[in-house]
Amino acid sequence: MMDVATLARVSLFADLAEEDLERLAACFQRRRYARGQVIFTQGDPGQSLYVVETGRVAATASTADGRELVLNRFGPRECFGELALLDGEPRSADAVALEACSLFLLHRDDFLRFLEEHPPVAIRLLVVVSRKLRHTTQQALDVAFLDVPARIARTLLELATTRGALESSDHAPWLRVTQSELSEMIGATRETTNRWLSHYASQGLIDCKRGLVTILNPAGLRKRIY
Repeated sequence: MMDVATLARVSLFADLAEEDLERLAACFQRRRYARGQVIFTQGDPGQSLYVVETGRVAATASTADGRELVLNRFGPRECFGELALLDGEPRSADAVALEACSLFLLHRDDFLRFLEEHPPVAIRLLVVVSRKLRHTTQQALDVAFLDVPARIARTLLELATTRGALESSDHAPWLRVTQSELSEMIGATRETTNRWLSHYASQGLIDCKRGLVTILNPAGLRKRIY
């Protein structure tokens, strides 16, 4: 069972009344995964939604030439696998634990019963799915029309924004990301990614030290996208 306070911090369910949260929280089951463990794979039956309690999870897909592309990453209080709640179709991507994770699982049948009594939740679910679809569509467009340095620039700025590092103008935006992680996100080799990171560092746009990227010139980096 999920803690009600935890469920209330999940955006999909944030506006539910206390009584409804208690009822829904009782339907969740906790699952634990080790780093690198596969949660589900593309083509598996899609019968559940997951909410991250602790740790990080990546949704990945393989490119035609065998490389792995990271479609999205999920941290605490974020949900994934929600497409299964809408259509019950097989999984469209793999989900892998990036580190030791504690997840909460909600079965489709339990959710549908709850949804019948709370239609507004369906609207929020569609919003969540739409945002992720837009993100995936943007990734596909980037791979098709942007070169590697432009994809790196866009991804760094996006990560810095989503991880909250651009909230303060008093400090240079920063984020923790390894070259391997960044390579997987943009669909490029680690060597190519490393070369362009070094190039941006030499131009004074970023600084890279031990997996910590500091964006020194966001405006200059943004210009490289177009």
